[in-house]
Amino acid sequence: MEPNDTIPAAPEGPAPVPPAPAEEPSAADAPVRRRPRGRTTLIIAAAALLGIAGGAAAGYGVQAERAPTPLAALSQPGLGYPAKPGSADPAPLTAAQDRRVRTDGDLRKLLVDRPKGAKKTLTDELGLDDGWQPLDQYAETYYEDPHFMFESLSELDLRRVASVAWRQGEHRETGVQLLQFRSGDRNGAAEHFGDQLMYMPWDKDGAGNPGDPVKGSREGRYFLYPVERKAGYLPSYRARALAVRGDIVLDINIFDTVPIGKKDIRTLAERQLERL
Repeated sequence: MEPNDTIPAAPEGPAPVPPAPAEEPSAADAPVRRRPRGRTTLIIAAAALLGIAGGAAAGYGVQAERAPTPLAALSQPGLGYPAKPGSADPAPLTAAQDRRVRTDGDLRKLLVDRPKGAKKTLTDELGLDDGWQPLDQYAETYYEDPHFMFESLSELDLRRVASVAWRQGEHRETGVQLLQFRSGDRNGAAEHFGDQLMYMPWDKDGAGNPGDPVKGSREGRYFLYPVERKAGYLPSYRARALAVRGDIVLDINIFDTVPIGKKDIRTLAERQLERL
C-alpha cells in the first residue's frame, strides 16, 4: 500500500441510541391555579351595598307616594315674640350699674373705711402713705419669699395695689389690699387668687386648713392661722381673707397677740366685697 492511502478505522463499540422523547405531563399532574384572594369578599360587599341602595330607593319611593302627615298643634295659641322688634343696640349702663367705671377710676375710693376708734399706722402718721402700696412693699410685708412673689406678680401683669391699714387695741394690726391686674392673654387676678388658695391648706407658710367661705363671693375664703410662739416674744395670731372679683383680688390680713375671732375677719371681708 502506498503511504497516501487511508485505511478506515473500525468502530470501537456499538452506535449510541438516541434518547426517547419526553412524555407530555397529563392534566392530573398540572399545577392547580388558585383564585386570587379577596375576590369573594368584594363580591359579597358589592352585593350588600346594592341591597342597601335598592332598599333605600324603594323606601323613599313608598314614602314619597304617601299623603303628608299634619304636624301636632303648638302648646300655645301664639308665638312668644314681642309685637315690635327690640332695639339693635341696648341702652348703655349707667355709671352706678357699670362696675368697670368704678374699678378703672380711683381704686382707693373702693377701700373699706377704717373702723371708728381705729388708729392710723405709722406710715400714715408720718404722711408717707397715700393709699397706693408699692409692689415690693406688699410682697415684703405679707410673704416669706418676697423676691419670688415680686417676680410672680410682675409676670401676671399686676397693675396697682390700693391699701388701707389701721391699729386697734394694744397690738392688733389690720391691712386691706386691692390688687388690680391688667387685661391680657392671661387672667392675672384669677391665677394669683387660685395660687394663693392652693397653698393655704397644706403649705408650711399657709394656714394649714381649707378655711371657710366668704358670703357674697363664689370662691372667696377666710382662714385662721395656728398660733406662732417664739421664746422671748408674745404669741402671734393671724387671720386672712381672699376673694376675686373681675380683675381685682381682695387680700385682708389681721395680726394680733391674742386669738382672732372668725367673725372679725369674715365681716371685714364681706364689707369690702360690698364695695366692689
